[in-house]
Amino acid sequence: MTSSRQVFSPVAGTVRPLSEASDPVFAAEMVGGGVLVVPDEQPQVTLCPAGGTLAKVHPHAFALTTNDGLGLLVHLGIDTVKLKGEPFEVLCPSSGSVTRGQQMIAWNPADVTARQLSPEVLVCAMEAPAGSITSEAVGQHVEAGDLLFTIPDEVQPRQRKSRKA
Repeated sequence: MTSSRQVFSPVAGTVRPLSEASDPVFAAEMVGGGVLVVPDEQPQVTLCPAGGTLAKVHPHAFALTTNDGLGLLVHLGIDTVKLKGEPFEVLCPSSGSVTRGQQMIAWNPADVTARQLSPEVLVCAMEAPAGSITSEAVGQHVEAGDLLFTIPDEVQPRQRKSRKA
């Protein structure tokens, strides 16, 4: 049975601890706990790792709020914002509901490597404190759509501040 706290791999590749990310902000889990996937260097279609509502879509990244109210960030490559949208093709709407496994962004990690950037894919549960996400998939090769990790029950959505009119 699939739990709404399960997060699935957006790409095919080898799972590594987030602490091994080449970006120090992600490695320190300042964005949230999670894992990174070293993607297979072949054309890929990035899949949505969980159902929810899109918060933001960029050619190289997207964020969503899961059906449980938790924030997820998927970032394709390190410093890929510098590429100004190349070599990514956004396949999803810029907002609205998304389902687990929905096609989000097409790209070829080899194109990122050819530009001397890391193609590692960072998958972060934004409310998860550093060290709170563990994954049995670390060290394993996964296909897009395979289970990456389950967000622990202790991790709860942030309380949103209400705005007064």
